[in-house]
Amino acid sequence: MGFDVFDVISLFGGLALFLFGMNLMSSSLEKRAGGRLKALLSNITSNPVKGFLLGVGVTALLQSSSATTVMVVGFVNSGLMTLSQSVSIIVGANLGASITPWLLSLAGVQGGSVILEIFKMSTITPVMAFIGAILYIFQKKPAKRDTGMIFLGFAILMYGMEAMSGAVEGLRDLPQFGEIISVLSNPLVGVLAGIIITAVIQSSSASIGILQALATTGKISCGTAIPVIMGQNIGTCISAILSCIGASKNAKRAAMIHLAFNVISTLVVLPIYYLVYYLFDMSFAGVAVTSWQIALINTAYKVVSIVVLLPILRWLEPLSRFLIRDSSAESEEETLLDERLLKSPAVAVARCRSVTVTMAEMAVKSVNDAFRELTSFDEDLAEDILKSESKVDFYEDKLGTYLVKLSAQNLSSADNAQATKLLHMISDFERISDHSVNILKSAEEMSEKKLTFSSDAMQELSTMIDAVSEILGLALQSFRDDDLNSAVMVEPLEQVVDNLKDRIRLNHVRRMQTGECTIELGFILTDLVTNLERVSDHCSNIAGYMLEMSGDNQNIGVHEFLHNVRSGEEKEFNDYYDYFRVKYRMPEQSWL
Repeated sequence: MGFDVFDVISLFGGLALFLFGMNLMSSSLEKRAGGRLKALLSNITSNPVKGFLLGVGVTALLQSSSATTVMVVGFVNSGLMTLSQSVSIIVGANLGASITPWLLSLAGVQGGSVILEIFKMSTITPVMAFIGAILYIFQKKPAKRDTGMIFLGFAILMYGMEAMSGAVEGLRDLPQFGEIISVLSNPLVGVLAGIIITAVIQSSSASIGILQALATTGKISCGTAIPVIMGQNIGTCISAILSCIGASKNAKRAAMIHLAFNVISTLVVLPIYYLVYYLFDMSFAGVAVTSWQIALINTAYKVVSIVVLLPILRWLEPLSRFLIRDSSAESEEETLLDERLLKSPAVAVARCRSVTVTMAEMAVKSVNDAFRELTSFDEDLAEDILKSESKVDFYEDKLGTYLVKLSAQNLSSADNAQATKLLHMISDFERISDHSVNILKSAEEMSEKKLTFSSDAMQELSTMIDAVSEILGLALQSFRDDDLNSAVMVEPLEQVVDNLKDRIRLNHVRRMQTGECTIELGFILTDLVTNLERVSDHCSNIAGYMLEMSGDNQNIGVHEFLHNVRSGEEKEFNDYYDYFRVKYRMPEQSWL
């Protein structure tokens, strides 16, 4: 049987199915494991052992060391991870990638026993495809549909592997193929071939899959496979290298650490292998390998590399700094939201939430600082408030643009809901920051004109300020800590703030009638209570989004949801309302 043009077509078709199946399975795994992935990444630590296990775990979930290292580059570029923390995670990612070849080795299972028949690709693949199709077509829950896509991706991947294996069978009788393999037995050529093939398709798993398919010809020896596998581990670094284009120096250094680890591994382990080979006459090196033996060689090489290079791992960071040096003429800023993370939507959503929390804390601090300006005006503090407001505006612009791009990605239902919620919330936090500037302007006007409120007016205003300070704290806590108990308390307090606003305005009119207050102070007081009440409204929106997205209320708007809360007779709402009404009751004043 020869190797003809139809076999070439089958080979490339099989490779296309393999790559598509790998991509589908990887993206579906990431989508399905979004929550777990966030939990793993939240444990970023300087402890090298934990970092190593984190790299192994994330790569095992994503089935792609390239995806993990690209994320690491994004983390370093965003300032989420230090360069030293990235070292152990990158090393762990290298080992985590060894799982995929073991799955692919199922294509080489042979034998007549019942157990072996169960694990044959011809048995597993149709079953996986059937289960995946049932879950994807007939299930409505997004999580189960994502699970179905994982099964379908695996089935397509294995069909592609089977097509490649079948297409190359004719190569065993082709003299030219034997000549090519004999050239690859040269370690330098083998390493170079592994680098080039992996760099072109940008997937070490796919590259090893091709090698495993070629192993079915019986022409690939152990001695040939070892240098090729080493080259494949170097070639997989291309994804991280490409991703760091335009990134910060530290992000480029993270990619360099990945490359340096694999290059040094090859330079150290390959000579050791050939030294042992010549000293102990390792005859098995000339024996043809199977697909599962290639998976074993790949895993063994990664483990040996880690063990051998363990004493020098701490020098990888200084090496990367030596190769990519700082320039005194350059000043770099960390990227707030790195677009590399868009390839991992679950991680990108988590990053957006983290940035929004920072933005929210700045907005709340600005308002509280503005309150201080009403009693004791400070020019330096006023400058800080204005700077903070500008920074919050910048955050809103960057987050809004990034979240729109993120929404176009393949998000899970939970991540999509979170992204939508953040899009709404950043507007409310930005408006809260704007009101801090409005309050500051009133304080500045009073300071310049040396105006003071009457003792009654100041006491009433202080009561309302205390209430707004508490509602700000509750809204921030509910969002930052996912604290629904705090969110529940916001709406009753917002109603109390509304009542305070009405009472202060009414009392102000009465004081004007008796000559206790001037029209000029009246305008300032009206502006202040209006801004305070609007801050309270935005806090209400934020808490409303938290409560709306947490239950069965996701199909209605936040304003309709809040209206339902206000108009309802929920005992919890009424109890909190009564509590805050008493807590912020103005002395010797009756309620409306």
